[in-house]
Amino acid sequence: MTPVRKRFTAEEYHRMVEAGLLGEDDRVELLEGEIWQMSPIGSRHAAALRRLRLLLSPLEAQGRCLMAIQDPVRLDAFSEPQPDLALLKPREDLYREAHPGPEDVLLLVEVAESSKAHDLERKVPLYARHGIPEVWVLDLGERALHLFRHPSPQGYREASLLKPGDRVSPLAFPEVSLEVESLL
Repeated sequence: MTPVRKRFTAEEYHRMVEAGLLGEDDRVELLEGEIWQMSPIGSRHAAALRRLRLLLSPLEAQGRCLMAIQDPVRLDAFSEPQPDLALLKPREDLYREAHPGPEDVLLLVEVAESSKAHDLERKVPLYARHGIPEVWVLDLGERALHLFRHPSPQGYREASLLKPGDRVSPLAFPEVSLEVESLL
């Protein structure tokens, strides 16, 4: 018999945690049936995430969205990434019964300090195939924001590279204008 790759489902992935094969504090995520170990969070990464949280938290305070920090998003039975930040449609139950799905996402943000290739080559196309309307990859090394909008099964129809001096507004909140420099 020819060896075949075993793809894990999200349910199997969660059973591994319950059985102690994966610890709740392990930095792993499930992408297309594969378990990926994520890079440790460096100080620049953590600071960028705090800045994003501060800049976008007024939207949550106004009840216009829920902000999730490094929480799972269930894309399908085989993918449950943990984006650095997600703006979600507000729900009173705070997604208590199940992780949010693609239809719940307004914006996903990945902060790339050492994970740029993984984020751009693996995660962004996965997000596009699942209809995530907008993804930002904050590239700390290049001091730039990779902006992706309008998903299709083939990828995002709009991709831009924004630099310090540029401004960005989330599609879901066009009245919110942020300086790219303030995100870096």
